[in-house]
Amino acid sequence: MLTVVGIGPGHSSLLTLAARDAIDQAAILVGGKRHLGLYARPGVEARVLDADLDGLMAWLAARQHQSVVILASGDPLLYGIGNRLVAHFGLRDVAVIPGISAIQYLCARAGIALNDTYITSSHGRAPDFDQLLAYPKVAMVTDSVIGPYQIAQAILCRGLRRTLVIGEALSSGEECIHRLAPEQVAQHYAMNVVVILNEG
Repeated sequence: MLTVVGIGPGHSSLLTLAARDAIDQAAILVGGKRHLGLYARPGVEARVLDADLDGLMAWLAARQHQSVVILASGDPLLYGIGNRLVAHFGLRDVAVIPGISAIQYLCARAGIALNDTYITSSHGRAPDFDQLLAYPKVAMVTDSVIGPYQIAQAILCRGLRRTLVIGEALSSGEECIHRLAPEQVAQHYAMNVVVILNEG
């Protein structure tokens, strides 16, 4: 059985009990290097999750009869690996254990209600900023190409006023949450999530 486990924003205290149980019972763990560094243990086979997703699907198909846990950042079905696994194998062969998303975590820490938030991601895609900036509140999982600075520049070039709440290295000892006008946004931040607020 394949089990996709949401491990939350990173700190082990944010794992659900179901996630912890699945990890503890796994015969095989699959995840990024950082995730395996946190949860791999002696006697359990480990495979690094890399960009070769087609290769991973074939590798997992050959091991479906074993207890395989795929570690996913945040929540597996919020722009995560869980979407690809469910689409490929189907829900009959994939169990998904939800986790706390980085967006949920940032909003909780910054006191931002999620009720009317448009949620998106810039991973591997070019956002349509004209569409996004029409919403009063947008939460975005960022990547190294489209991050806080690029978002801020898109706002400035349209002559708009917005507030950016940037969550850096969430749940780690280096966590930092910034609340900035676009012109205050620096060019580089550690791994982050951004909420764009139209407070005007």
